[in-house]
Amino acid sequence: MSRFVRLAAAVAVSTLAVAMAAVPAYASEPQPVYPATGNGTAFLDHRALLGDVPEPAWYEANIPFVDLPDREIRDTYYYRWRTFKEALKYTGPEDGWIVTEFLGPVGYSAPNGGINAAAGHHVYEGRWLRDPRYLDDYLDYWLSGSGSQAKPATEGLNKNTTDWAHQYSFWAVDAAVARAEVTGDWRFLLDRLPRLRKQYEGWKKSNFDRTRGLYWQTPVWDAMEFTAGSYQTADPYHGGDGFRPTLNAYQYGDAKALAMLLRRAGDDAGAAKLDREAAALSRNLERQLWDGDFYKHVQRDATTPIDDRELMGYVPWYFHMPPAANAKAWAQLTDPQGFAAAYGPTTTERRSPWFMHEALDGCCRWDGPSWPYATSQTLTALSNQLLDYPAQPYVDSEDFNTLLRGYALTQRKNGRPYVAEAHHPDEDRWIYDGRGHSEDYNHSTFTDIVLSGLFGIRAQPDNSVRIAPLAPAGWDHYAVENVPYHGHNLTVLWDKTGSAYGRGSGFRVYVDGVLTEQRDAPGDIRVKLGVRPAGENLPAPVDDAANPAESGYPAARASYTWSGDKAADAIDGQNFHLDVPATRWTTWQSPNRTDWLEVDLGAASVVSDVRLDFYDDGGGVRTPDTVALQYEKAGVWQDVPGQRRDPATPAARAVNRIVVDPPIRTDRLRVVAARADGGAVGITALQSWRRPDNRLRVEMPAALSVDGGDTVRVKSRVTATAATPDVRVELEVPRGWTATPVTAASTALLAAGDTLTTTWKVTVPADARLTDRLPLRALARSGKALGRVSSAITRTAYQFDPADYATVAWDDDFTTDRLGEYRVDHPVAEPSPALSVSGGALTATATGRAFAVLAAPVRGDARGTAVIVEPSRFSGASPEDSLFLGASAGSRDNALAWYNNFHGSSGADVQVGGASRSEATGGCCAAYRWEAGDRIAVLLRWGRLTTWVEHEGAWTQIHDAPVSAAVDEVTLAGWSPAFGVRLDPGSLAVGRFTVRTR
Repeated sequence: MSRFVRLAAAVAVSTLAVAMAAVPAYASEPQPVYPATGNGTAFLDHRALLGDVPEPAWYEANIPFVDLPDREIRDTYYYRWRTFKEALKYTGPEDGWIVTEFLGPVGYSAPNGGINAAAGHHVYEGRWLRDPRYLDDYLDYWLSGSGSQAKPATEGLNKNTTDWAHQYSFWAVDAAVARAEVTGDWRFLLDRLPRLRKQYEGWKKSNFDRTRGLYWQTPVWDAMEFTAGSYQTADPYHGGDGFRPTLNAYQYGDAKALAMLLRRAGDDAGAAKLDREAAALSRNLERQLWDGDFYKHVQRDATTPIDDRELMGYVPWYFHMPPAANAKAWAQLTDPQGFAAAYGPTTTERRSPWFMHEALDGCCRWDGPSWPYATSQTLTALSNQLLDYPAQPYVDSEDFNTLLRGYALTQRKNGRPYVAEAHHPDEDRWIYDGRGHSEDYNHSTFTDIVLSGLFGIRAQPDNSVRIAPLAPAGWDHYAVENVPYHGHNLTVLWDKTGSAYGRGSGFRVYVDGVLTEQRDAPGDIRVKLGVRPAGENLPAPVDDAANPAESGYPAARASYTWSGDKAADAIDGQNFHLDVPATRWTTWQSPNRTDWLEVDLGAASVVSDVRLDFYDDGGGVRTPDTVALQYEKAGVWQDVPGQRRDPATPAARAVNRIVVDPPIRTDRLRVVAARADGGAVGITALQSWRRPDNRLRVEMPAALSVDGGDTVRVKSRVTATAATPDVRVELEVPRGWTATPVTAASTALLAAGDTLTTTWKVTVPADARLTDRLPLRALARSGKALGRVSSAITRTAYQFDPADYATVAWDDDFTTDRLGEYRVDHPVAEPSPALSVSGGALTATATGRAFAVLAAPVRGDARGTAVIVEPSRFSGASPEDSLFLGASAGSRDNALAWYNNFHGSSGADVQVGGASRSEATGGCCAAYRWEAGDRIAVLLRWGRLTTWVEHEGAWTQIHDAPVSAAVDEVTLAGWSPAFGVRLDPGSLAVGRFTVRTR
């Protein structure tokens, strides 16, 4: 075995020269791809049950397997595990894994695509996975990661709250505790008690009415738009603020869960306080929302409930909140005038005048359609009523099974398992099912209901499990095999005759493959498991190639990409084999016999474990016959040395692993794939996993402001969690940049808790392009480590400052009338507004739609041009009340950023020769709301057009358009800096227009 070569840390490092250098390391067995399943049973044919799913090894390692006589429920169970796997998204080293709601991005999500509306469902569903890393990361994402960060308090993102974890109602603590009851890992939550408490307390700050002693919520932020309650206000979408069973029940559940955790932590007084809060909330719910037979919405300005029953009235039972006497509410579930429906339950009772009101006019109504979100809450609540409350005459296990089977049948399309947003309650069709948006919608639970309800595996906080099946009495067999529970594998068999599983007749429970309980028939039993075993400490590797934002670095490029795909989709952190939506790179219709896909990391990292998943549709795109993994060295692409492949030849719909031993350090990798017949190939995931050294934690500032020609200083910090010998840190920088350590970059021993702080001098080339947030990567390792390297990244960025553009090429403060010096262009065929100059402002006035672009009598500078405008007044007209900034060469050639004051949004328009060039606009749209005194600037540099706003003296970038996709930099620099106005009836005023160059 060799070890890392000692490198001279005091010498300046040029990444261009060393990025491809080999990094000797201990040869070692690679980290496992999947968790070990441990001892269990093998009564079921897992591969037959899974069917043709991609990457079956993931399911074998992670999920409980079930068998039951009802094929619809069984097939839906495996389908929903597939959709859950599709929703797993690796976001990068900062946040790791999250669980998404939509497979494609939406504009109102938290950073990296998280939406907390269904996050409670995600945790309940994912708690049964063997690999804990997915939900460990996901909970941290909401508690302390990007999902906990500040968000705008706007109408479109919830004006009542200021962080993403409170955008929608969320039962975060209850779900986290429900997960710990399955895993048995309480230390994870006890370590996060302050963050869990903060999440619970956050709702008090924004949504608690102390006078009423209840939480209020806007229905849309309950993830329920257009409800019976909101239709009874002036704003059916955003209206209907009221006291609702949902958030109050969620907070009750979170309070009880927090109390449990505090008792485990030894804080009995704190637990008692939370119990009192929960009890008071329960009393107030009964007094104000219970109308004698149901929990209902109460408008915020009212004291009595609305007349309409909504399915959310069952949510309190999800958290065991109601008293037993309230069971009468369940009669409405099977009432034909209540919630009963062939594809139900309905979300509003049929007897309501609002039932299905406008529901077929477009998404997204919660006034009758069947929403899996609500159905899964109701089924969980119903299982609680049946298993945890006294017997009552209103509902029984037959009703549970009828509803569960109907729920499974609802999840169909063209005869195959399918889940979208909402279903018609009486017809076999999804009514809210947007193409490329709603497919495999991860907004509910199903597998959790099967496991905890149908099979009755009731997780416990102690070292036991309760098994109380609700399965139909007429079933003569069923099985749930190798449930990961408290570090054990739990198997439950029911075989009436002994012919189904060959283990004899009766009801059996196995723990780690050993028979521990046996009885004649299923029943309500409790099984002791003993102390939770220590278990495997799974490493948390980092995929250095992942870029879910699909902008900046890492960057994906390819020799050819079919027009319907993107190279960036192969490194977007998601891996699924769907046609719609898709996340893949393919060479369909390529003219080449061989194609390549490249990943540019921006700055070098250690490459040791590359994983590929090939897209194979069984038709025109097939698995390649040959695959080469290459890296670039001194401008030449070469095969990566030391490759060990598993499997040896490319395999379809499976992880193809290439272990690089010894690891190399490189900033560029590429995969060269080909088929013998010259046909198309595809990749759904290209990953470069690196195993950190758990003893070393590396920190860098999140961002570093730089400009071309700068020399700046940045600090890396390496902290040891355990005593670590021979620690050294290196700073990898983009090609052409240099980094020199100013202070020590190594130490013979780093004691536990100590930090090695290194100051680096970084020199940026004068011609550096700084629009893509190029990274600086600190790599820390120990001379004794087995190829394990910890890392942190600083993203470099250019921060606009008008002073950087010292030459004032044009400045018009409108104290005198210079309109005659401008050229007036018309990018669209609309008349000019009336333009006048007086009182230090240019005023544009129109009686109808009008548009004009005023081009200054100067030219831009290829090294950089800043166009700055100081608005004085907007008209408020709808929909055009817009300001344009950028460059223009006439009415048919212009690159203009725009700000629309009516919509509070910003974007860009580019046209060349009169043809619109959408590929150069950077997409739409950036949210911004102008305030008096703000300035707006557009920077034309690096072939891009970036939009900046100055508010209270600070400049912030809000939009970026890659203009060079349509106009080369030299041509663009020759166009005239310009600003424009487009307005509907009214007037708009500008106080100053300035052009500055370098």
